[in-house]
Parts: sequence; C-alpha cells; structure tokens
Amino acid sequence: MPPAMPPAMPHVVDEMLHEAEAAIAAMREAALRARVLHARAELVRHMRSTAAKLSARPRAEAAALVSGEWMKAWHLDGHGYADIADDVRRFAEAFVQDAQGTGPATEQAIRDAIGGLDAAFAQHGTTLADQMAWRSQCAHGWWDLVVPSPTDLPNRPNGPGVPRHQPGTPFWKAGCAAHCAPVSGESAQSV
Repeated sequence: MPPAMPPAMPHVVDEMLHEAEAAIAAMREAALRARVLHARAELVRHMRSTAAKLSARPRAEAAALVSGEWMKAWHLDGHGYADIADDVRRFAEAFVQDAQGTGPATEQAIRDAIGGLDAAFAQHGTTLADQMAWRSQCAHGWWDLVVPSPTDLPNRPNGPGVPRHQPGTPFWKAGCAAHCAPVSGESAQSV
C-alpha cells in the first residue's frame, strides 16, 4: 500500500484570488458602513448648526421651523410621510434643546431622537442615512457611488448640486457642495 499523500496545498494563484475576493468583500462592507456613518454625521452636523442659529427662540417654535424646513427640503410631504412628522419634530427639538444648553441629557436626547427617526424611516423600508444621501442638497457625491440613488425618487433634490466623481481622483473625493462644507469651528470631514 502506497504511503498517504499529504493534502495538496492550494495553488499560489488560487490563494491570491481568494485573498483578493476577501479584500473586495471587506472593502464593500467598509464602504457601506462609511456611507451610513458619514451621511448620519453630516446630517447631525447640519442640524446642530441650524439649531444653534435658532437657539434664542422658544424651543417649540425653533423645532417647528427646523423640522418644517427640513421636511420641505427633503420633499417629505404630509401625505406619504405624515406618520414620521412627530419623529422629525422630536429630532429637531433635541437639537434645539442641546443648542440652548448642551450636556449629557441633551446629547442622549439626540441619540434617542436619531434612533426614533431611523425606526420611523424603517417603517417605510428605508433609513435615515439613505434619505440623507438621496434627498439632501448637501449629500456627498461618493455616497451615490456606493449606493446609487433610486432613479424613481420623486423630487430628487440632490441631483444637480451634488459634486460628481471626477476622473483621475479617488471616489471619496466627490464631496459636498461648497455651501454645505463645514465652516470654521466645525469638525471638518476627513475625506
């Protein structure tokens, strides 16, 4: 009886192909996660800035102004999205309250409001990050390269003003419109 042959080692080419496939899968996962985190971070940065501008007004009035303008800008009309209006108002109110005096309780209120609004959008089969990426005039162009905007999105406001990928540049350099970029004193994006 011949001696048992040791198990064959994978061929170097197969090893390299497997390693490349694993790296591409990790890149895909990282890009999707980065898009979600960045879209949410940009939304809350804008909300903090807007709430700060209105912080001298009574909380309910400021929150109504912020949420009304936001829903209008995102074309979240009262018909298709009436059920999320309270979540949008709570979200805006949490930022106004924080702008009027930040602390652990107001920061937790923001976290809770984000969770509530994300849950409300989930009832519509979407997410807060997707809506920021697809509806905001301040979307970053690279987000659409990771998850393209639906072609049938009504009143798609982010189309013409959102910078597009330029040949010869990394995809993540397709940022936001100049009027949406962080101003002095705000955290700058890392891309």
